[in-house]
Formats: sequence, structure tokens, C-alpha cells
Amino acid sequence: MALPTALLDRIRHVRLLALDVDGVLTDGRLYFQADGIEIKAFHTQDGHGLKLLKRVGIHVALITGRDSPMVSQRAASLGIPHVYQGCEDKLATLKTLCQHLNLDLSQVAYCGDDLPDLAPIKRAGVGITVPNAPDYMLTHADWITDRLGGHGAVREICDTLLEAQGHWGSVLDTYLHGRS
Repeated sequence: MALPTALLDRIRHVRLLALDVDGVLTDGRLYFQADGIEIKAFHTQDGHGLKLLKRVGIHVALITGRDSPMVSQRAASLGIPHVYQGCEDKLATLKTLCQHLNLDLSQVAYCGDDLPDLAPIKRAGVGITVPNAPDYMLTHADWITDRLGGHGAVREICDTLLEAQGHWGSVLDTYLHGRS
């Protein structure tokens, strides 16, 4: 995907990728077993992309309106320390996290797919949504991923951040030559 030069310039300054969960890290569908236990499906490539971001010093946060033990498990398995569940005001949560990390909102890329994500998308340095988001979300985002939420959209974001910030060559070298 070819992104506009002005957007790539903003992407180069990103130090925090904040993500909604349902509809971004998942396909947005909720699965419940007969006993009421919730199940979520996460894309493994998204997870590996988030690990790569952390490796180069880009913070990762999950900010979701729902409470789910599956989100806690996934975040723990990926080593994501910044997990906020049950958030009604995602922008306020994002601002508090930025203060904690000593970052400005201009250094944040935020990806969400529905109305609770609209304010963070508009205020972040890079506002991102997925193509399966409602039309009104698509009109407010700086960037619409090619891949659908839950189907590699987050990996697309991670790879783009890594490439725009000049880390992609060292990532490839690690896997081509076994160097860390």
C-alpha cells in the first residue's frame, strides 16, 4: 500500500500503537460456549507484529470497551503491559497513558472500528481504521488498512510502522541470518 508522504512523515514519529480489540484484533464477532464462556479468535501474524514493535521500542496498548479474560490472556502472552478494559472514554484513557509514558498524542497511532474509537482516531497523530468498519468511521480515519480487522490489519500497521521508521531491514536480517 502506498501511503501519502505527509502521512508517512507522521508515522515516523509514532512511539505508541494503541488498539481497540473487538473488530481490530478480532473480526468483531463474539463467540460464546454453552456455559457462557466467551471465545475470541486472534490472528497470529498480528501478535508477531506487535512483538516486533516492542522489540524496536514502540509501546503497544490495548484499549477496549469490553471486559474479557481472553484479552488479558492474549496481552500477557504478547507481553503487552498497557491493557485497559471496560473503557467508556477511550480518549481519556489514551491521554492518561500518554502522560504516563511522557508522550504527546501526535506520537500515537490509534486503530479502532466503531464510535467509541472516533475521538482517539481524530486526536491521535495517526488515526487508523479497518475496511470493515462502518462508513462513518472510514471518513474520519487518516488511514484505512487493506486487511480486515481480525485478518491481519494489525500486522499491516506494524509492518508499515517498522518500514517507515527504518527498522524493516534489521527485522528481515534477524530472520534471514539469525541475528538479533
